[in-house]
Amino acid sequence: MYRASDEVENEDWLATLDEAAERLDLSTAARSRAADLFLSTVPESERSKQPVLAAAIYVATLTAGESRSQSDVADAVGVSRLSVQKRWKDLMAEAGLEPPSW
Repeated sequence: MYRASDEVENEDWLATLDEAAERLDLSTAARSRAADLFLSTVPESERSKQPVLAAAIYVATLTAGESRSQSDVADAVGVSRLSVQKRWKDLMAEAGLEPPSW
């Protein structure tokens, strides 16, 4: 869970999330879930925020039934695919979600 002040403090990152979600043509539900995941797990380090944002979007696409590839999400956010790959499962576990079994 996050505080309302987290939204204000991360306003620029949420704008980046919206831009990436637009490029990926995500639904409002997927965008909202991505924002919730990001704000619930936002790291202290500015350097880590962009990869966590990408992982949050990727997890949101999986849980909303709007799957996008790790590469597509990484490209939309401006990080490497490896950044998404290294973080998405931990983010899912931290959110209390079960990863897909494919």
